[in-house]
Amino acid sequence: MRIQLSDHFTYKRLLRFVAPSIIMMICTSVYSIIDGLFVSNFVGKTQFAAVNLIFPVLMAMSTVGFMLGTGGSAIVSMALGMEQREKANRDFSLLIYTGIVLGMFFAITGFIFMPTIASALGATGELLHYTIIYGRILSVGQAAFILQNMFQSFFPVAEKPELSLKVSVSAGLTNFFLDFLFIVVFQWGLAGAAAATVMGQIVGGIVPLIYFIRKNNSLLQLTGTKFDGRVLLKACTNGSSEMLTNLSTSIVNMLYNYQLMKIAGENGLAAYGVIMYIYFIFAAIFIGYSIGGSPIISYHYGAGNYDELKNLFKKSLIIIGIAGITLTVLAELLALPLTKIYVSYDAELLEMTCRGFRLYSLAFLVGGFNSFSSSFFTALGDGGVSAAISFLRTLVFQVSVILILPVFLGLDGIWLAIGAADLLALGVTVTFFLVKRRKYHYA
Repeated sequence: MRIQLSDHFTYKRLLRFVAPSIIMMICTSVYSIIDGLFVSNFVGKTQFAAVNLIFPVLMAMSTVGFMLGTGGSAIVSMALGMEQREKANRDFSLLIYTGIVLGMFFAITGFIFMPTIASALGATGELLHYTIIYGRILSVGQAAFILQNMFQSFFPVAEKPELSLKVSVSAGLTNFFLDFLFIVVFQWGLAGAAAATVMGQIVGGIVPLIYFIRKNNSLLQLTGTKFDGRVLLKACTNGSSEMLTNLSTSIVNMLYNYQLMKIAGENGLAAYGVIMYIYFIFAAIFIGYSIGGSPIISYHYGAGNYDELKNLFKKSLIIIGIAGITLTVLAELLALPLTKIYVSYDAELLEMTCRGFRLYSLAFLVGGFNSFSSSFFTALGDGGVSAAISFLRTLVFQVSVILILPVFLGLDGIWLAIGAADLLALGVTVTFFLVKRRKYHYA
């Protein structure tokens, strides 16, 4: 039975609705994970370090997709909640077309300036060579990747989360199959890994574009539109927290790489890359829940259904709390077998990676609440609060602890930094929940 945004949501109905978004985010995170798996085991450690060094920059370029997707989905959902479907389609179309233009801009600039960017990150010699190769090829796919990030937010708005799942699985399988073909069979090395990723992104971004261009039975349809600066500004400000989160994460990852290069050298870069690959799979559950749940929150807030808004808020906190405990336990138990998949060939690197992941994963206990709070206020149209939570969590707190903790704890301080930052951010999250509860009627 089709679940509609206007429904009353029990735990079962809520989990069924957000499940495709969660699995979709897991599949999306598979891009870099699959590349890392094949590159680490079939190409070489230096090439693996090159992937880990440049990937945060490529993710930073694609953050406009998260901004336009999350900020725009709240606008479109509220319009649907107010029964303004024509406006919803017009705004949806404007945002998608804007994403295409920005994606083409980043593709061109990324390709041209990749040598300068790689050198600025500290890459030299062989590492510089491989970083430029991987970075330039992935720059070509920026438009498709930005669209994929946007459609992740708009599929639930269209009441088609299951299509989002199918597209993401198809994109992930495309990446996996082509990685095997290009790297193992054709022996194309790092260039093959990058080409496979771009092909997967094309599936993830272009297939949904074709679906929404054609007539369909969802709530959304790409139509003719006109430039509306107010809609774009609202989408950008409302989604600025998600862009800030992802942009800050990329900046923080660069800082992690810098600190690790000083303390542990190339092994540190490789260990951090493995930790992030596994961490992204676990964290995708929180991100996917937030993406899947946001349109429901926006719809009921726009419709003035405050009882349902309270219901969603309470259930979401309980679900996230249980998920946080479960993920932390699983991470501690599975740390060794998961890290062995990547670095079983090097005993020293394996020990460093396993210990690092166990310390890094403590962040799951509280991190989910911070992820949800940012998307929750975005869904309510309060981009200012959402941006404040994201800015403090991902930039101010993480940058501070990554600079301070290693002074006292060495390498362990780097692994514990994200958990310490999330603990500090939880105080900000709780404060905003309490201060804003009467304005938005969710508690």
